[in-house]
Amino acid sequence: MGRLDIDALYGRHGEELLLFLTRRTADPQVALDLWAETFAQAIAASRRFRGRTGEEAAAWLYTIARRQLARYYERGRTEQRAVQRLRFEREPASPNLLAELAERAGLSELRAELAGALAQLSPGVREAVHLRVVDDVPYAELAGRLGMSEQAARTRVSRGLARLAGLLDAATIEHARSS
Repeated sequence: MGRLDIDALYGRHGEELLLFLTRRTADPQVALDLWAETFAQAIAASRRFRGRTGEEAAAWLYTIARRQLARYYERGRTEQRAVQRLRFEREPASPNLLAELAERAGLSELRAELAGALAQLSPGVREAVHLRVVDDVPYAELAGRLGMSEQAARTRVSRGLARLAGLLDAATIEHARSS
């Protein structure tokens, strides 16, 4: 492949990468920010790319995107509080663009699949997952609320998330077969 052609990479993978990020954040505005940062990082690091094929370039780009997602989740809550405290706001994307991204990424269907998968968990596991993932309750507090050891709470959440992943993977495969 030689020198990495960012324009070609963008042309081949830009739209699908944006949908990938939208599906993982369930927030089109955040996905747009991560998408832009992914390509900015790709441009900045393009000289270090050592791949030879288009597939290697795509894998490299998606690795950058996954790292951006991980950083977003790691620092997200802290940054959101700082932004609110400083009353700094980024220019939002247009409502039409956000709605189009949500539609193209299938967020309504994804949310319905998640709700269906959550309903298949036992009430105790569902509560543990909700408290930990949605409410961001620390494991020590979660254990106290559920009346169990911290290790048992971690195990319950881990097993619940693994079960959700399996259920969602099965739903995705079934959806792909019917499409």
